[in-house]
Amino acid sequence: MFKKILVPVDLSEPEMTTLALDAALALAKTGDASLRLVNVQPLVPVAFVDYIPPNFDEEMREAAEKDLTALAGKVDLPGGRVSSTVRFGAVYPEVLAEAEDWGADLLVVGSHRPTMATYLLGSNAKTIVRHAKCSVLVVRK
Repeated sequence: MFKKILVPVDLSEPEMTTLALDAALALAKTGDASLRLVNVQPLVPVAFVDYIPPNFDEEMREAAEKDLTALAGKVDLPGGRVSSTVRFGAVYPEVLAEAEDWGADLLVVGSHRPTMATYLLGSNAKTIVRHAKCSVLVVRK
């Protein structure tokens, strides 16, 4: 079925992460697939550069990598079938770029129920579904 499953992980949303990861893991086990966890960290606006430590981006990357490695370590798959990466930028373009760079054939995305705010502003899940070049599974509570 699927061989490379990418799971975007929002470290501040453990419930959504667990839902998406559980669905991706079930699919990975049935299809002997590899999982890749991706976390996207926001870029610091230029206006704030004078107010943050010079190595702030590196500290953010290290903290995110540590959290992703811990999360990947809990995934019930052989180690060679689980990987993770941290990217910087806006969520949906970076998730789509990682899917293409890694060659994912499925994206598993956790999403909240739509609200008026997401109807007006849009959501990352909606944009990922619309622009992904591979299949996308959206998981909700």
